[in-house]
Amino acid sequence: MDTPDRQHFHQPHIGPEQTLNRMAEKRADKVWMEERLADKSSRFLLFADLSLAVVSDPDRSNTKLRWLTADQIELLGVNLNETYLLGCNTDGHAIFAAVLSEAQLSTAPGGKDALKPLVDLRSLAMQGELPDTELSLAGMGRALAAWHMMSKCCGRCGGYTRVRDAGWRRQCRSCGQEFYPRSDPAVIVLITDGTRCLLGHHKRYTHKFYSTLAGFVEPGEDFEGCVRREMREETGITIGEVTYMASQPWPFPHLMMVGCWAEALTTELTLEEEELHDARWFTRDEVKLMMEEKHPEGFTVPGPHSIAYALIKSFADQST
Repeated sequence: MDTPDRQHFHQPHIGPEQTLNRMAEKRADKVWMEERLADKSSRFLLFADLSLAVVSDPDRSNTKLRWLTADQIELLGVNLNETYLLGCNTDGHAIFAAVLSEAQLSTAPGGKDALKPLVDLRSLAMQGELPDTELSLAGMGRALAAWHMMSKCCGRCGGYTRVRDAGWRRQCRSCGQEFYPRSDPAVIVLITDGTRCLLGHHKRYTHKFYSTLAGFVEPGEDFEGCVRREMREETGITIGEVTYMASQPWPFPHLMMVGCWAEALTTELTLEEEELHDARWFTRDEVKLMMEEKHPEGFTVPGPHSIAYALIKSFADQST
């Protein structure tokens, strides 16, 4: 079997260069936090039931993050002490995430209509309208907001938890147990037999959309073992060499996607139908047409903000 030459794969940097100082050393500094919350230059991203408030044209052709002040956030009924510090930008101004629950949203002045447009960040990411730096910042805020929504009660005793360290820790009021935001590891994999790559179509995808395959890392399992197990379960293919490419945080709700290339030792497909609606082998020429949205059958691939695209592009760019 023709096997890929890993040295010819391009190993890109996924996502924007970090321009945000997360200020981790200041999260527990109450005086510093009070000063930042009182500072008129501090700005807030608003998530309403995990949808992001943006400034946008009706057709989403020009979309930007919507920045609110502390006064505006308080008018919406948000307690400033329950906002979450994301960090400081290059000008030294503090940036926070503020969250409105569905109940708070219904009682906010003007209600949901006053905050429109509220958009789903996943859809916004797929559209590719936000700059990388803004998308990264919004993703960080959404992941943190989702974690807080699911961590209001203690997993040990069932008591209520309270926000600590500017949103980067919660502590149980009853037993004192501490909880921290987490990122769940998942592998995202491009399988290749050297001249072709395998892409799958999930039932949740839009028509004729094909992407790389993925799966969650189980306890006691390394990334290579996860790739081999998940790919065998989903496609029936036996995997040989597994090579790390890059990683990407994926805030839906709080994943760390570990991108890998995988060498196929077998090519006959046996699909797990609950996971995959279809999967097929594509040549480099086909993949290039899919990336350009010119494939004769209308097949497409993920957009350039995703690590799936980086994996697919690395294969397409490899010299034969």
